[in-house]
Amino acid sequence: MPSKHDPASSLADIIENAQRIESYLAGMDRDTFGQDGRTRDAVERCLERVCEAVYRLGEQAGELMPGHPWSDIRGMGNRLRHAYDRVNPDIVWNTVRERTPALADDARRALVQLSAKPNAAG
Repeated sequence: MPSKHDPASSLADIIENAQRIESYLAGMDRDTFGQDGRTRDAVERCLERVCEAVYRLGEQAGELMPGHPWSDIRGMGNRLRHAYDRVNPDIVWNTVRERTPALADDARRALVQLSAKPNAAG
């Protein structure tokens, strides 16, 4: 089923929130992250937005950016929204350090390709 959300907007949301995460974590190690509740909150919120953007892409996520664990990404979004009291900071840290940058890079490439197509909005 096609998404009713603009894929370019969702890709831009992924990129923007990944950039925010990167800026929040600049110069920070895992221990500092674990002790800084404000930064953890900000990073988790941005990660939640990334997951929501992936959700909004629907099946287009795999078409535009193949090779990512889409159900895991959507599942993480659900956990951040609904099981926030059981979010493991190590998993968040590892995700934003090891997976989110590659997702953002792929979103950048997909956005360029999407904008190069005629009738890119549709």
